[in-house]
Amino acid sequence: MDSSLIQTFAVYALPVLFAITLHEAAHGYVAKHFGDNTAYLLGRVSLNPVRHIDPIGTVAVPLLLYFLTAGQFVFGFAKPVPVAFDRLRNPRWHGMWVALAGPASNIVQAFAWALVAIGLALAHIQEPFWSEMARAGVLVNTVVAAFNLFPIPPLDGGRVLTALLPQRLAGVMARIEPYGIFVVLALVAAGVITKIWMRPVMNGLLSIVELMLRPVMWLLQ
Repeated sequence: MDSSLIQTFAVYALPVLFAITLHEAAHGYVAKHFGDNTAYLLGRVSLNPVRHIDPIGTVAVPLLLYFLTAGQFVFGFAKPVPVAFDRLRNPRWHGMWVALAGPASNIVQAFAWALVAIGLALAHIQEPFWSEMARAGVLVNTVVAAFNLFPIPPLDGGRVLTALLPQRLAGVMARIEPYGIFVVLALVAAGVITKIWMRPVMNGLLSIVELMLRPVMWLLQ
């Protein structure tokens, strides 16, 4: 196996596992908070990554895309946490917060990885592996959050859009959901999501992380 692939895997493995595990667990935790304990009863409100890994979406698809695109583009997904939205106390608005919980967890993780990078610099630890892992943590979580915020169900952004739309249009969006993942994959293949959506949204999310870091940087001055 190519040594560069092994190195890339080692650097990204932990950030990716944390990113998908906490993202899915956050959905389940917020759903339980608002009245639906489906994910909790199925053991999906868990920090155990094995409970969230999908053999196809989390392993096979990213590896295939890595080889097909020479490492230029990697896409994958975890097993979605089951949420019975009709069991939420307020399905429309609580469903929106359940959807936003996943990307929000990734922004918090990006902030945490940025703190790790700052800590390594302050401690004068110059081992490149750890600094690269910290940078990977920021990148991976920003990518996961931005991708999931794309406004087509069943992605989180689609659920948020459905909550914000008038009831008639929300019904149209709900009918799209069973086919939404195929629409998303087609848009990924066409480069629409990667070229038009991801860059500006990622820049916006990174700006949020920078704002979160300002008090820390101020205290360190």
